[in-house]
Amino acid sequence: MYYYSTRDKNREHRLTASEAILKGLAPDGGLYVPSQFPQLDCSLSLDLPYGQFASKVLAPFFKDDELEDSLGDICTKAFDFPVVLNSLKDKTVLELFHGPTCAFKDFGARFLAFSMEELLRKNGKKLCILVATSGDTGGAVASAFYRRDNLSVKVLFPKGRVAQRQKKQLTCWGENVESFEVDGSFDDCQKMVKSAFVDKRYMDGLSSANSINLGRLLPQMVYYVYASMLYQKEKGKKPVIIIPSGNVGNCTGAYWAMTMGAPIERVVLAVNANRTIPDYLSCGKYEPRSSVRTLANAMDVGAPSNMERLFSLYPDFDSVRAHLSAWSVSDDEIRQTIREEYEEDGYVMCPHTACGEFVRRTQFADFDNIMLVSTAHPAKFDTVVEPLIGTEVPLPPALTDLLDKPNSWKDISTDYNELFL
Repeated sequence: MYYYSTRDKNREHRLTASEAILKGLAPDGGLYVPSQFPQLDCSLSLDLPYGQFASKVLAPFFKDDELEDSLGDICTKAFDFPVVLNSLKDKTVLELFHGPTCAFKDFGARFLAFSMEELLRKNGKKLCILVATSGDTGGAVASAFYRRDNLSVKVLFPKGRVAQRQKKQLTCWGENVESFEVDGSFDDCQKMVKSAFVDKRYMDGLSSANSINLGRLLPQMVYYVYASMLYQKEKGKKPVIIIPSGNVGNCTGAYWAMTMGAPIERVVLAVNANRTIPDYLSCGKYEPRSSVRTLANAMDVGAPSNMERLFSLYPDFDSVRAHLSAWSVSDDEIRQTIREEYEEDGYVMCPHTACGEFVRRTQFADFDNIMLVSTAHPAKFDTVVEPLIGTEVPLPPALTDLLDKPNSWKDISTDYNELFL
């Protein structure tokens, strides 16, 4: 097993998993992908604790790697919270928000942090992690990397474009975690990170914790293997998985799981008013553009990075269209869905999950095998959700603890050099 950049068409530069994880972004600006996708071991058992299950799924990706012997311990420490399938009357909800920052990003961020800490301990080196966030990634990364040895973190978030509770989570750390409020969009933040990575003054001591990092994608693949196997065991059929999507890392994990043989019938993307992917599927021309602000702010991405990985998996437009489908959801439709879901089922959704539910209601209402992915706890978006449902959303204990911490951040422009002043 080796890893190469999506822009290295001849696979001239081959890295181990550990090397790819530490580098984050390839020197040519591409994203690392595996040389092959091994098929799932038929002896893989749902009776295993989730950490052990994850280590078995990931083992082929770390064969003969520096982390191979540490993989079981890393997974056990990283995944110390549950993966929950919640069966409602017309769908199953895969709840990925039961980690320490109440968002699906906890899975990838914690695996990445423990992996990097182990590698740096062995190599006697230090790294600075740059992470651009449109909402949940930065909080999960800050939490996962907080007080990790030989690691520091710089979190970039767009000014005025994250929910207040998200901002609290982004700025409550200190010590080895610095937070920067950028006078721009998420795409500007992402561009700053990429620019720093190719600047020879900074690049040697930097790595990423966005979904551009291989170490984020591999663990996100695991919960789709686990959830689809559990769904098939309980329901006797393969699920159609509807995934709220922004930078397309979460759904790339599902596509990788499906490629490995996970029992998934189909993957569907639900995006907000940032229509880059639906427009591409409609006209055949991929055109990244500036992001648009929406209620589902963590998905406010106009130039989704992980499309490179999907284009690597499905190298021509016909094969992309055969596997990829996406629908756009407006803010009004998000509000309508949150309100209706609570009135009908008493179930509270965050704005991102509501995008997926709207797509289910309008495109897949007759399907009886829907697995809807819930990416964040609705209490993180109280100013949006509570006025719509007319009641307070109880705070989970993990979120309460974070909100009680003091906050600090630096205001900067879109000049990435300001990160290093």
